[in-house]
Amino acid sequence: MIHCDFDKSPFIVIWELTRACELKCLHCRASAQNKRDPRELTLKEGKDLIDQIHAMDNPLLVLTGGDPLMRDDVFAIIEYAVQKGVRVSMTPSATPNVTREAIQSAKEIGLSRWAFSLDGPTREIHDHFRGTDGSFDLTMKAIRYIHECHLPLQINTVISAYNIDYLDEMAKLIEELNCVLWSVFFLVPTGRAKREDMISPVDHEKVFLWLSRLAKEAPFDIKTTAAQHYRRVVIQQKMREAKDPNMKIRYEHALQKGKMDAIGGLGRAPKGVNDGNGFMFISHIGDVYPSGLLPFKAGNIREQPLAEIYRESPIFKDLRNPDGFKGKCGVCEFRHVCGGSRSRAYALTGDYLESDPSCIYIPKALR
Repeated sequence: MIHCDFDKSPFIVIWELTRACELKCLHCRASAQNKRDPRELTLKEGKDLIDQIHAMDNPLLVLTGGDPLMRDDVFAIIEYAVQKGVRVSMTPSATPNVTREAIQSAKEIGLSRWAFSLDGPTREIHDHFRGTDGSFDLTMKAIRYIHECHLPLQINTVISAYNIDYLDEMAKLIEELNCVLWSVFFLVPTGRAKREDMISPVDHEKVFLWLSRLAKEAPFDIKTTAAQHYRRVVIQQKMREAKDPNMKIRYEHALQKGKMDAIGGLGRAPKGVNDGNGFMFISHIGDVYPSGLLPFKAGNIREQPLAEIYRESPIFKDLRNPDGFKGKCGVCEFRHVCGGSRSRAYALTGDYLESDPSCIYIPKALR
């Protein structure tokens, strides 16, 4: 069920099953390691966590890592979630762990979508970013298995200084790979990622405009992460193109309420999702964060119920009040659908309530 009250329940929950991974990605949020952490949530604790997630209006659940396939109980976790009625997707690393048998097993127990990372249209660009030779070829091989098993494919791409000059080629490859969703992440300098890996604020705006044009003609859906101001760009275009005055009034009303579904063409969420506002991240040891890119701990599920952390922790409450944001984000007319990336604000300023430095827009209130 799609719900709108982000004060009570998130729209999406990310669970980091493990930090173990065989890759050495330059941008890795988790600074992944070779071996599993003995403190990881157990299968029993994981099932209890799934029960708690389901009780919070049954949000989307994404299993991530590290590499989820480094856990030998990953399919038991998926099966339990699916049997509860939870919609589950998984983002494993492209390693030899991704066999045709593993993909077929995931499909048989009800995994709704498999997501792979692809960060360049060539093996040179992708393998450099992923820090592992052969990663591109392994990804392409695994994608063939996905299609053979008739499982929906999602491609995740991190936009960075390493691939910004190859986006047209990247979009062409995404189309050729027949994926249902291109999930485009905009790099946040946390974990192994560095500030110099980011694209500039002007380039953010250029890529958003490019994505908005692509979204009108591409045979796949486009979703952005850590790019809340992409919504502002799309809404601005819709308002410019709207010939009916009543439609412009409708957009203005939607902006004030933060309602994405009243605007259309901006993804699955009924409202503007942001770190801690419709979004929650649970680490491999049960720590709870507003997102995986905002390393500000709000609690731990071994000590507190998940719903209590999400609803009552001061940081989550702060993040659900865009009127309390600082600088231009706090007075921007788009703050309830955008709000800027709280992760990037924290990474670049040390304050999760500050303005997102990657946005070039000047709000009406400041002109």
